[in-house]
Amino acid sequence: MNKKDPVDCDCKEKYKDTCRIEAILTVDERGQIVIPKEVRESAKMGPGDRLALISCMKDGEVCCVMLIHADQLTTMVRSALSPVMKEIIGDSGEE
Repeated sequence: MNKKDPVDCDCKEKYKDTCRIEAILTVDERGQIVIPKEVRESAKMGPGDRLALISCMKDGEVCCVMLIHADQLTTMVRSALSPVMKEIIGDSGEE
């Protein structure tokens, strides 16, 4: 596998004021990682929580991945699509 320099990612500039390294994780032979307790607590992650894994691409390769609570992802998608849907279907208050 081609390992790219982790600093060669557009995300670091885009989110430089809000992102930081929380931990260095190891992927085990089954492809699993352990998120440290302090990070889980800080991110309010608990057993059974659903998380969306988002990947960022650069030059055709994944340069970074992010985890987002699934309920927050739904809210973000609705917020982003709401103006588009209003434009497509018109104001639902008009009949």
